Formats: sequence, structure tokens, C-alpha cells
Amino acid sequence: MTPDRMVAALGALAHEHRLALFRLLVQAGEDGMPAGAIAQALDLPNSSLSFHLAHLTRAGLIAQRRQGRSLIYSADYPAMNALVGYLLENCCGGAGCAPDTDAAPVRRPLAERKTA
Repeated sequence: MTPDRMVAALGALAHEHRLALFRLLVQAGEDGMPAGAIAQALDLPNSSLSFHLAHLTRAGLIAQRRQGRSLIYSADYPAMNALVGYLLENCCGGAGCAPDTDAAPVRRPLAERKTA
């Protein structure tokens, strides 16, 4: 993936609704979802959904296909993997990217600990 495609993909994901939409389609798997189901799941009006779907499609992150009278949208997994691969290409200065086991444990807020 070229740097300009990376910038376009990252720019498309840099919006709350588009990020939620992309995550939903990734979770939906290769079968994807019809536009109506996406709109309902994200509680978005059709006009807003159409705008966000077009933006993600232009960025190459999702694909659209017709199934009968419905438009089905799905995540483009090779594009997603290329984006993640590009971001991790020089991760950790060439060292392994294992989690830091010396890091302090994450503590839950006091309010959460009282209810547990």
C-alpha cells in the first residue's frame, strides 16, 4: 500500500461514525451486512450512512456488492491487513513487539472495585 493510500485510509477512519462502521463490518465477517442493518445497528439516518459508506469505499477499506435488491457491505480484509502491516512495519525499532511484562498493573477505579 502506498503512503497516499495509507493517509486516505487513516483519514477515513478518523471519524467516530466511520470507525464504528468499519469495526461493525470487521465483526460481521466476510458475509458483510446490508445497509439497512448497518443503519439500524449504528442508529444512523440513511443519508449519513450513505456518506460514510462512500468515504470508506473510496478509501479502499470496504467493498460493496449487490445481493438481490440489497446492497451488502463488507470489510476489505486485505486492505485492513495492509494498513496494520504498514503501521507495524518498523514497530519497536526492529525488536519484538511483545507486551511489556514489567509494566504496572492497571487498576480499576475505586467505584468499580466497591461493586465487584
